[in-house]
Amino acid sequence: MKVNQAEFIISAVGPSQYPEDALPEIALAGRSNVGKSSLINRMINRKNLARTSSQPGKTQTLNYYKINEDLYFVDLPGYGYAKVSKTQREQWGKFIENYLLNREPLKLVMQLIDLRHPPTKDDQAMYQWLRHHDVPVLVVATKADKIPKSRWQKHAKVVRETLGMDQGFHPLLFSSELGLGKDELWELIEKQIGYGQEELKEPKEEQDQQDQQEL
Repeated sequence: MKVNQAEFIISAVGPSQYPEDALPEIALAGRSNVGKSSLINRMINRKNLARTSSQPGKTQTLNYYKINEDLYFVDLPGYGYAKVSKTQREQWGKFIENYLLNREPLKLVMQLIDLRHPPTKDDQAMYQWLRHHDVPVLVVATKADKIPKSRWQKHAKVVRETLGMDQGFHPLLFSSELGLGKDELWELIEKQIGYGQEELKEPKEEQDQQDQQEL
């Protein structure tokens, strides 16, 4: 997908503030400081459209970024931040659970995992919860540039086995610094939201009409 326009829309604190234009939504979930904002900025070729909170783990809003007129990236609050109270975690959980289970335009959750470290208990819980509720999830292993290329597959295997990913599935390696994984990720997103399918159908419909006229 060629990104011609990208803009921040809203920090939503509830369903009443969610966009109503029914564009597909791709959510980003992950621990605080895993690189969600950096991934968004790399995907849209912007340096600072998506910004991290000055208080990691404190933000309890869904940050909506509109890409062209095609889709939204929805940045979820980071989980697993030690300074967040139990009450705040519970509130976050209910808020996010409602969004993930009931938001109709949601087409995919990209769960970001730091490739350098084995997935945490919070990472594992989130992945299993998404799978249990049949929410489409794609594991993206970030910060690949922080470790030698020769160790990428070893670390990816740890991520895959720790999360308990099904046979044949693997995390998508990504680096906001190198641009690694960007094109592959866009391809997967486009496939998930059906991007370009209408354009492909139109010529066929026109050809069908021409065939009928000839008959």
